[in-house]
Amino acid sequence: MPAGGLLPVPVPPWKQGSTLRPSSLCAFQKLRGKGKGSVVGALVPSGLQTWLSTACCPHSNSCRLFYPEDPIKIVRGQGQYLYDEQGAEYLDCINNVAHVGHCHPLVVQAAHEQNQVLNTNSRYLHDNIVDYAQRLSETLPEKLSVFYFLNSGSEANDLALRLARQYTGHWDVVVLDHAYHGHLSSLIDISPYKFRDLDGQKEWVHVAPLPDTYRGLYQEDHPDPAGAYANEVKRVVSSVQEKGRKIAAFFVESLPSVAGQIIPPAGFFQEVAEHIHGAGGVFVADEIQVGFGRVGKHFWAFQLQGEDFVPDIVTMGKSIGNGHPVACVATTQAVARAFEATGVEYFNTFGGSPVSCAVGLAVLDVLEKEQLQAHAASVGSYLMELLEEQKAKHPIIGDVRGTGLFIGVDLIKDEATRTPATEEANYVVSRLKDYYILLSTDGPGRNVLKFKPPMCFSVDNAQHVVAKMDAILTDMEGKMRSCETLRLRP
Repeated sequence: MPAGGLLPVPVPPWKQGSTLRPSSLCAFQKLRGKGKGSVVGALVPSGLQTWLSTACCPHSNSCRLFYPEDPIKIVRGQGQYLYDEQGAEYLDCINNVAHVGHCHPLVVQAAHEQNQVLNTNSRYLHDNIVDYAQRLSETLPEKLSVFYFLNSGSEANDLALRLARQYTGHWDVVVLDHAYHGHLSSLIDISPYKFRDLDGQKEWVHVAPLPDTYRGLYQEDHPDPAGAYANEVKRVVSSVQEKGRKIAAFFVESLPSVAGQIIPPAGFFQEVAEHIHGAGGVFVADEIQVGFGRVGKHFWAFQLQGEDFVPDIVTMGKSIGNGHPVACVATTQAVARAFEATGVEYFNTFGGSPVSCAVGLAVLDVLEKEQLQAHAASVGSYLMELLEEQKAKHPIIGDVRGTGLFIGVDLIKDEATRTPATEEANYVVSRLKDYYILLSTDGPGRNVLKFKPPMCFSVDNAQHVVAKMDAILTDMEGKMRSCETLRLRP
């Protein structure tokens, strides 16, 4: 064992001495129920070999696969489960795109039936787009009454930026540190998560501290973290104005996800909105990762801040279409009128098509009929309880935070400094995969285990995942000395 370091991920006997590339060895995955150590197949399937060959691999190196050292070829999904080409079943704990479950039959049926009748652009009258806008409006505050339909969250946030600039006549944007709002050039520019690795911060982008009450400037012992973090935004706004610049918008993920599953303190948005509105800007709530009942208590995550808070613009994506490319921007009549006043038509070829709207309506139907918002609240609360028990048992778990089925487990090297346990988190994720459980990490230190499963994730699933996590952490504590929190207590 390396002194003071992590144990390497165990290599099964049948892998030792193999001349195959490490990534191709996933063909030997053991099927659940076949017994310990049994190996499926003696050869790497030809389809996987084709994928993994350097000459034929269709993936750019810019696209990082999950489990790059041992990737999985997924061929089927159902509910909260994914299946590889050998039939092995994986519990999916991270796919918030398949919101109501992979391949939900009602969603699939809706797409199939509408595709047999009509799928055209949205410049014709069609009941689906009207019905869908009406259904969405019933979930939102009354003033958010105008809807633009698109194909992705990135498109939605790009349009939100255009709306904000046209309405305010201003250009600059305030964002939170570690934020991610999409992959278009305009959105990379307002995503510290990305631009710090590229061309850096543009002069019109202004970054405020992340309202992280575990590791941030103002932590859980602060008497008013919401006010303190809002004052940081106020300071940013004042600095912008002193330079003679004007703010168009404050962009924020209602629950910052890539920043580490952060839950902003209640009241933060209201105070920030006052500062932004006072500077002539608008408040944009990015619900792409967390909307549509995921947080359990509410349909939209921004509603966790309180009933008195209403954004000027809300963006939606990912879960809205359960895997079908659908997105939406909801805004006020005033913002929409200012956009129309340009005289420049906004048109999106596939956005709001009859099929896309049929899929969106089906997702709303399933959420309602299967009571998945209440389910997320119940199962999420139970999962949080189980994880809190693990926190009391394993010092490497520094924090458990979340709401509904949006949960983060923050792994630390030292209780006093809260140093991110990055390697240890990666090790846990790798070991969970050996148990056919798919989880991933996020946060600036890549040390936060993130739970964003399909909404049909069950109590049994929660028990299964936590039991395996417990076994892995117990094993780590017995064998590793990579950080203070893993060392055996006297």
